[in-house]
Amino acid sequence: MAAARERAGRTAPPGYAALAVKFGERQRSAHCLLVKEHQVRDGAGTAHPPRRTLFVLNVPPYCSPDALSRLFSRCGHVQSVDICEKPGPGEKKEKRTSKFFSCKPATGFQVAYVVFKKPAGVQAAKALSQEGPLLISTESHPVKTGISKWIASYAASVVDREELKAEVDTYMEDYDKKMAEEEAKAAKEEGVPDEEGWVKVTRKGRKPGLPRTEAANLRVLEREKQKRARKELLNFYAWQHRETKREHIAQLRKKFEEDKQRIALMRAQRKFRPY
Repeated sequence: MAAARERAGRTAPPGYAALAVKFGERQRSAHCLLVKEHQVRDGAGTAHPPRRTLFVLNVPPYCSPDALSRLFSRCGHVQSVDICEKPGPGEKKEKRTSKFFSCKPATGFQVAYVVFKKPAGVQAAKALSQEGPLLISTESHPVKTGISKWIASYAASVVDREELKAEVDTYMEDYDKKMAEEEAKAAKEEGVPDEEGWVKVTRKGRKPGLPRTEAANLRVLEREKQKRARKELLNFYAWQHRETKREHIAQLRKKFEEDKQRIALMRAQRKFRPY
């Protein structure tokens, strides 16, 4: 009866084979990994070669590439293991060089691409579905789950200041070196025409502009804020419209009276005086 329930729990979708695995000897229920041969369209560029790549679904977040490599090493030589959040074109990822930055922890079940050295490894991995639950976590290579996994994650989240400072200093040294090389290259190419006779114009010249400081940026932002404040709620209410019209009419009347006085003065000064 128990074997029947276990087979029913390992029912796989069409095209997939269900592999029962356990992450500990005391684990009662097995976890199912769904595997099949990875297939791509003809001419599609991929980092996972067809016929030699095993596509794995339902990979837990605490299952590492090394654990999958050890699991499928009994089927043949494993060339590489690539774990992703979701299926994709299989483009090569950039190698992560930072321990503290660009580190996104896995939060859900993932997919994996296991690349064997020979195509026979894929067929042997699919045949593992006929065997009993496979043990991934061993004493020599344990896979941390549950509370031990949470404790290890918390311990890894505590940053070592000296190690972080060393990594930041190394990054800044590489950045300064890169910027110096770019400036030297730009200075070398400055004023030199290209093949078509065009000369590249750069910001640097006899009087290069000073870089903006934080205080200068704050002053610019304050001026922009004042401009927006003057434009906002201008003649927004009806009484503001009436007051604006009254002020405009008063200014026109005042100007009209001033013009009348100026014309009268000009007429008084135009009297005929022959002697």
